[in-house]
Amino acid sequence: MMVTDHFYSKLSSGHGFLESPRFHNGTLYLSDFFNGRVITMDPTTGAWTKIADVPNSPSGLGFTDDGGILIVSQHDHKLLRRDPDGTITEFADLSKYCGGDANDMRVVNGHCYIGNFGFDLAGGADPETTNLIHVTPDGTVSAEPGDVLFPNGAELLPDGTTLLLSETLAHKISAFQVQPDGSLTDYRTWAQLPETHNPDGMTVDSDGGVWYANALTEGPESGFYRVEEGGEITDRILVEKGWGVALTFGGPDNDILFLVNNDTTLPDFAQGRSAGYVLTAKVGRCGAN
Repeated sequence: MMVTDHFYSKLSSGHGFLESPRFHNGTLYLSDFFNGRVITMDPTTGAWTKIADVPNSPSGLGFTDDGGILIVSQHDHKLLRRDPDGTITEFADLSKYCGGDANDMRVVNGHCYIGNFGFDLAGGADPETTNLIHVTPDGTVSAEPGDVLFPNGAELLPDGTTLLLSETLAHKISAFQVQPDGSLTDYRTWAQLPETHNPDGMTVDSDGGVWYANALTEGPESGFYRVEEGGEITDRILVEKGWGVALTFGGPDNDILFLVNNDTTLPDFAQGRSAGYVLTAKVGRCGAN
């Protein structure tokens, strides 16, 4: 099958290391690792506003039914909550289950599924497996079964019961079944990717295809890809420089891909150096969530 190429436009620049884009109630939310802040962005103009200071580096974002925002704080292994009035409090302590920094997150029916590096990436440590962290709506923290390698972006398939997980350094997307109590079972490989692909953030379209960012990769394969169950890649959006890191569907018709690209290298990342961009693309599909 031929791979379809799509092209992007630049929406915003001048950021540090952007991650975890979320489109919610008409607004784009993003974390900026190196500037220690969570921002909102106008999806048409790119104008942005800081809504939270997170000095230990924000990553995964999610939303609560009462208007709160959940924020993963990487270096101190915390899950924070920002109330509608701007007050920030600790919601859960993740440190018991974190190997290396806490990372991306997907919230499903109030249950938070949080990845972590598993080892000291910036310090050059050897990769180690870890577990996906589960935080229940009441703040109880546990580790889900399944040894995973650099658990990163996660998403829910349109069936509402299949949670997908990027295992960045295993070059694959894995799957779990979500049980009624929020626990995860039936850990398995959903799509094995090429060895040159390191899936990071992801989003799902209404046809059940997964769009993922190829992180830690510079050169001709850097960018964003669509894959179907079993590993067939159908679409791609290549970038000129830097890493594709994360993406989400949004816009009035949920048919715009908002892409996060960071111009950095692993040595620069370790030193906190990056130039972050938000790109947009139309790919002829709509988001599932």
